[in-house]
Amino acid sequence: MYSGPTPRPSAEPNGGRYRSAVTPHAYDPVAQPELFDGVLARRVAAFVVDLIVIAVPLIAAAVFIFVFGLVTFGLGWMLFWLLSPASVIWALFYYGFTLGSPASATLGMRVMEIEMRTWYGAPAYFVLGAVHAVVYWISVSVLTPLILLVGLFDARKRLLHDMLVGTVLINSAGRANSLRASSRARG
Repeated sequence: MYSGPTPRPSAEPNGGRYRSAVTPHAYDPVAQPELFDGVLARRVAAFVVDLIVIAVPLIAAAVFIFVFGLVTFGLGWMLFWLLSPASVIWALFYYGFTLGSPASATLGMRVMEIEMRTWYGAPAYFVLGAVHAVVYWISVSVLTPLILLVGLFDARKRLLHDMLVGTVLINSAGRANSLRASSRARG
């Protein structure tokens, strides 16, 4: 039987008990539409750039292993098994280091002037970048690429893996400022 202090009635809301304050999203698509303008299309282009950046070293490694196999009369071709785990490791480090950088964006995202933030506004970090990539590839592999259509129905243009990981992609500050200035000039 409980023998601790008896709770006293309180005039405070919620009976005086601790209430966790849920922080609202840092980025509001109604108040800050310039942060989300064109993000989905730019994400697609950024993905293609990132795919090329990831693929070029892997293709170079495959060519090297092939030539090495020719020189060693086929013995070097046994290194091809390393290409698959190396590609996963390379992709994880690429996403982790680029998203964890001060720019909080991959090279493709920098070219397209978008950046990743947590839902509460903090920049991304290494583990978040790597986990974001893993959750993306798993969700697309298991649930088909049709889940990418989620972004068309979300006000913040977040995809399913963004919601699962707690991230949001927004236009960079420079792009958002130029969009804001152009909308003021028009309006």
